[in-house]
Amino acid sequence: MKTQTILATAAALSLAPGAAQADIIHRMSSSVQLTVDAAATQATRIGSTYSVAGNNASVSTMGGLTAPASATAAATLRAGSYGISTSGSAFSLSESFTYGDSIPSGVSVSTGTVSNLPAYGTVTTTAGGVAGTLSGVINSAGITTITPGGAGTTAIGQFVTEVTVR
Repeated sequence: MKTQTILATAAALSLAPGAAQADIIHRMSSSVQLTVDAAATQATRIGSTYSVAGNNASVSTMGGLTAPASATAAATLRAGSYGISTSGSAFSLSESFTYGDSIPSGVSVSTGTVSNLPAYGTVTTTAGGVAGTLSGVINSAGITTITPGGAGTTAIGQFVTEVTVR
C-alpha cells in the first residue's frame, strides 16, 4: 500500500506543471516625420542637328554641321546648295537644322548651387514646398497630432506597439 501511495504521488507530481519562465517585452514608440520638398531644376543641354532629304534633287554643296571653335560652343550650320535634277518633273527637298546649346560661362556646381541657371534646350523646374502650418506633436500621453502644411509637404504620424514573449 505504501508503494502504491508513493507511485500515485510521483505520478501526480510528474503531471503537475512546472514553474513557468518567460520573458515578456513590451515596447511602444511614437514618431512624427515632417518633410518639405526642395526646389529643383534640371537642365539638359541639346546638341546641334542637321538633316536633309529629297527626291529629284541635285546637290551642288551638301549642307551639314561645322565643328565648333571651342569645347563650350555649339556646332553651326553649313548651308547647302541644291537644284532640280530633271526639269519639269516633281521634286521635294527638306532641310532641317537645330542649333544646339553652348555652355555659358560661370556655370559651376562645385558648391552645390548654380547662381545663374543656364538657358538650355530642355529645362524642368519644380517649386519648393511651403511649410505653412506643417507641424507634428507627440504629447506625454503618447497622442500624436499632425497638422498639414502647404503644397509640397508631407506629414506622417506613427504609433507602434510590440509584444515579445520568450
